[in-house]
Amino acid sequence: MIRRAQNFLAKVSRILPFSCVDGPGNRLVIFLQGCNYQCISCHNPHTISHCNHCGDCVNECPTGALKFDENNNVVWLKEECTHCDRCIEICQHQSNPKITDYSVDTMLDLIRKQRFFISGVTVSGGESTLQLPFIIALFKGLKQDPELQHLTCFIDSNGSLSIAGWEKVLPYMDGAMIDLKSWQTETHNWLVGRDNHRVFQTIQHLVKAGKLYEVRLLHIPGKSDLDTEAETVGHYLQTLPESVNIRLNAFQHHGVTGEALEWEKCSKDEMERFHGLLSQYVNRPMTMPSVFV
Repeated sequence: MIRRAQNFLAKVSRILPFSCVDGPGNRLVIFLQGCNYQCISCHNPHTISHCNHCGDCVNECPTGALKFDENNNVVWLKEECTHCDRCIEICQHQSNPKITDYSVDTMLDLIRKQRFFISGVTVSGGESTLQLPFIIALFKGLKQDPELQHLTCFIDSNGSLSIAGWEKVLPYMDGAMIDLKSWQTETHNWLVGRDNHRVFQTIQHLVKAGKLYEVRLLHIPGKSDLDTEAETVGHYLQTLPESVNIRLNAFQHHGVTGEALEWEKCSKDEMERFHGLLSQYVNRPMTMPSVFV
């Protein structure tokens, strides 16, 4: 008999049935709503906040897929939605009314339908660890289900979770991808609104636990400091186990709003320059972007 999981609810922005860039192999990716960073360069700013039910989007929806319920809350009608994203465009709250509440059991049933086509599940965001009880219950459910226990469980995170939080999920997690957005605390504060001390704590803790799969660096020409601090960053990356993948991401304008739209995009030539700087100190392959938009 399959044990039913503890029935936590999660606010889900999107589910990607197949992905080959969110961990090893082909993965089902769950994007949870909500983030504790305010990244100027965010490519998914509509995942930062939870809907405040102001209703600005209701009358703007061209298909009538949004309405108010009896409690004056905005309700999304999936069957009427064409995903034109007009609601996201006009939202001033960095949110998305197209959010679905999933129980752990419902999510496990969805994953079960994909189990023959995927090698694992990745929980992303927003910042996924803000809904840690759901993640733990989901991963427990995967590990306890005879039909699903072959699937690996990964977390994509900005690294802000406390050590105590990581300790809770580590027994059920197979790996994590962590973003290193800048080196200097001042730069990190400016880019995301918080300092980066927990990011470094997270990386080191996951290394000791043998659960750090990947460190991701977003190069923003002239804005982030990963290139101007290349020697220090490179020496730090070189201390990580060889099993840890280093991924270099290129800043683009897709999904970005506000002042970051005026920033220079990272070209292929610029990314190769950045890669060359780090390669002086990092003696291992680093994954490069395959597409520059």
